[in-house]
Amino acid sequence: MRSRLVAERTNLINQLRAILLERGVIFPAGRRKFELGLDGMLAEHDGSVSPRVRQLADELRTEWRILDGKIEALNGEFVDLVRCDDAARRLTSIPGVGVLNASALVAAIGNASGFDKARDLGAWLGLVPRQHTTGGKPRLLGISKRGNTYLRTLLIHGARAALPSLSKADTSLGRWLKAMLERGVHRNAVVVALANKLARIAWATLRNGTTFERGYAVAA
Repeated sequence: MRSRLVAERTNLINQLRAILLERGVIFPAGRRKFELGLDGMLAEHDGSVSPRVRQLADELRTEWRILDGKIEALNGEFVDLVRCDDAARRLTSIPGVGVLNASALVAAIGNASGFDKARDLGAWLGLVPRQHTTGGKPRLLGISKRGNTYLRTLLIHGARAALPSLSKADTSLGRWLKAMLERGVHRNAVVVALANKLARIAWATLRNGTTFERGYAVAA
């Protein structure tokens, strides 16, 4: 439900940007900058757009605020849920795993007992490369994209947000990330590899009842 509301808000914002762009009104990239710029335009009545377009923009801005309120209400529910759930709370100790990721992981896999090994979870989520063999030589392709699309997307977004700080840390995980970046591995590939690593750490956290430690020894 939250994903649908976020998608509706994104579509609404894109439509509003397009309407104003067609009339020569341009705002900086980014939802927050657009929000501030739009509110300023609607408050000034400077004649930059016609009264009808201004009315239309104001109506869309009202819809935007309603969607913001619904999304924030759901966010609050997720926070309360994670606060009251020991497994989800432990998952949030992992970098890149917030309340959305933690609640989705617990909802999807419980205590991870359905996966014998950590790599099985990564494979189920579609975060491991597909393989194609010709002439006896295996060749790695893109990720398989199997399993829970919503959960995989959340982990990739979390990995992308955590990558800058983790790659600078003097830990086994940080050194592993730094080595890939220095070898010239494409950043998106590093993000997916990190998402797979976070899924493995999540498996260990759920199976062993532990929390993440920064100095955690991460196997390649």
